[in-house]
Amino acid sequence: MAAGIEESVHDHGGMAEAGERRIGWAARSMPVLEAIGAGFAQDRPLDGLRIAACLHVTAETAVVMGALKAGGAEIALAASNPLSTQDDVAAALSTYGIAVHARAGVDRDTYYRHIHRALDIAPNIVLDDGCDLVNILHTERVELLDEVIGGCEETTTGIIRLRQMAAEGALRFPMVAVNDTRTKRMFDNRYGTGQSTLDGIMRATNILLAGRTVVVAGFGFCGRGVAERAKGLGARVVVTEIDPVKALDAALQGYDVQPMWRAAEIGDVFVTVTGNRDVIRAEHLAAMKDGAILANAGHFDVEIDVRALEEMAQTVHFGIRPNTDEYVLENGRRLLLLAEGRLVNLSAAEGHPAAVMDMSFSAQALAVAWLAQEAVRLTPGVYDVPAEVDFQVARLKLGAAGITIDALTSEQEDYLHSWRVGS
Repeated sequence: MAAGIEESVHDHGGMAEAGERRIGWAARSMPVLEAIGAGFAQDRPLDGLRIAACLHVTAETAVVMGALKAGGAEIALAASNPLSTQDDVAAALSTYGIAVHARAGVDRDTYYRHIHRALDIAPNIVLDDGCDLVNILHTERVELLDEVIGGCEETTTGIIRLRQMAAEGALRFPMVAVNDTRTKRMFDNRYGTGQSTLDGIMRATNILLAGRTVVVAGFGFCGRGVAERAKGLGARVVVTEIDPVKALDAALQGYDVQPMWRAAEIGDVFVTVTGNRDVIRAEHLAAMKDGAILANAGHFDVEIDVRALEEMAQTVHFGIRPNTDEYVLENGRRLLLLAEGRLVNLSAAEGHPAAVMDMSFSAQALAVAWLAQEAVRLTPGVYDVPAEVDFQVARLKLGAAGITIDALTSEQEDYLHSWRVGS
């Protein structure tokens, strides 16, 4: 077992074997990343580099960790959410020689302690999902900054924080916005979040969505995916937004667009997907009907004001179902909070399907290899993944699915690159 697994339950009998089976199952649906890992094993683009990662410790993450290790990297991994850690996967990863600092269900202090332990590797490259690791580097572990040549960020919330850091001149090294690739936004955020969020809600509650009113807060790519899947299951979907363009988009797609104060009165299920805090507040909770279900699909547990809910409740029935807590208010109304207000798709279900994460993590792996070559020429800031990486991932995914597409003729290439040809 790798050193450094703090407060571990990972060495209990048979856990690593169970994790190996789970990882093997995920790898079946991740042919692109498997091919990239095989190429890394041959070319060794990451030889001598130390990587600290703060990601969801799941089977899909294990596959990308394996690819990076095959490329020559030394890796330390912490969890980006304590409720998403799969302990059997962590146990299996430790047998690969990866230092894992994660355990399911730890408290907040232990969560941050695990991130510090991952940073003890003195990383050259960092991988983050939510910007917690990068934030700690810049505030509490500044002595390590000179070692870091760059990093990658996986989620919308993290990119928002990184861009603010860059705008204030606080970001000390280049970060690649893996979240902003088309293969990530269009497929991971939309199809992955859409399916896995509803999967988490249904596992936690076993409700029938058909005929229910589902309120989706936020109509970015993630919110769009949740709305599409809920509509496909027969729900009436209400969208709340602060962005007029996104609100118009939702309206023209046939969704009922309302402010939250009005939607609160009619919703049966509420899903927050905004990346911001206090999207559902005390005044909204006070207006909700008996039995309303509250779920969050944003990265941090700040979108639903859980503290306000706790203060309003007269009684709380924790664990009335797995990942479901019932808050009974003064007037007898019951509100059901899923996964403590944390990411419902990873806390109450298994996160995105492996076939979706194949694309996201393939872009992540290729971005790390690109950074290893190009970071010396980059200044601190937030960078897009090179377009060719996005196209390469999409081409490999199409090939793995047996799908062929057209190619431009030489005449079409000339036409696209000439301004002299008119109608």
